[in-house]
Amino acid sequence: MEKLKQLWFDFLESDRNDTWWKRKKELCSKRDVEIIQIKGKGNIFRRTKYDHKEEVHYLMHLSFLMKQGKHFYLEEKVSPYRFLLDGDTISKHQEIPAQYLTDKKLGTIEPDTKRTGERFDYNRMAAVRYAERWWNSYNPEFRQFDVDCTNYISQCLYAGGAPMRGAPNRNQGWWYQGDNWSFSWAVAHSLRWYLSGSTQGLKGREMNSPEELTLGDVICYDFEGDGRWDHTTIVVAKDAYGMPLVNAHTDNSRHRYWSYEDSTAWTENIQYKYFKIGE
Repeated sequence: MEKLKQLWFDFLESDRNDTWWKRKKELCSKRDVEIIQIKGKGNIFRRTKYDHKEEVHYLMHLSFLMKQGKHFYLEEKVSPYRFLLDGDTISKHQEIPAQYLTDKKLGTIEPDTKRTGERFDYNRMAAVRYAERWWNSYNPEFRQFDVDCTNYISQCLYAGGAPMRGAPNRNQGWWYQGDNWSFSWAVAHSLRWYLSGSTQGLKGREMNSPEELTLGDVICYDFEGDGRWDHTTIVVAKDAYGMPLVNAHTDNSRHRYWSYEDSTAWTENIQYKYFKIGE
């Protein structure tokens, strides 16, 4: 809708949205990235009327054409917004809070006591192709979660050949079966610890820096730095300086810079874990 797009761009230029846009520009400046063009498409998904007013919820699909040196790439992001409509007057226009990125269910993982050393051939490009195919939609073969980031990453890893194991105990292994799944499949905190502790099949080797990651690897995020891991992404590309660009669900994102400094969930206490998969 053209009216929604114009509304969002007006909002972008207003003082009310200083946090996200300020962080976005600062991050681009630090990376020597120029935003060449911004396109937006809005779709209303909920309208609620009360007291002669109407609260409107919509999704804004943003596309950023980015230039870094001689390198061009397209970053995409889908975020929910809302505003209050009173006659022709719009007020309380804001992004729906970023706590939807987090999952409060921690889920415990029992130690891996089975045989060690089993390897699998990780098809990184198959994982990336899946991540690109489903970054802004949902495979009907799997359940869609309100907080969908880790479920999406698990599907990408599975598409890359990662073997499931541990069913039907939700505290063990990494698996999805019918209408049931392990904590590690769908909960960010649990997948982070599973990747660290697994000794067979799907496992992750912790790296010291994001530059060491390659396509198909995984980054975990603890936004508050409080020991509760909130979010998971998959590396799908590299920028001109060799830094990861990631895809994610919940706030559906494609080719987003790995650090998430332009996220409203970001804090100065953020912690990251970088996992090399399949090696």
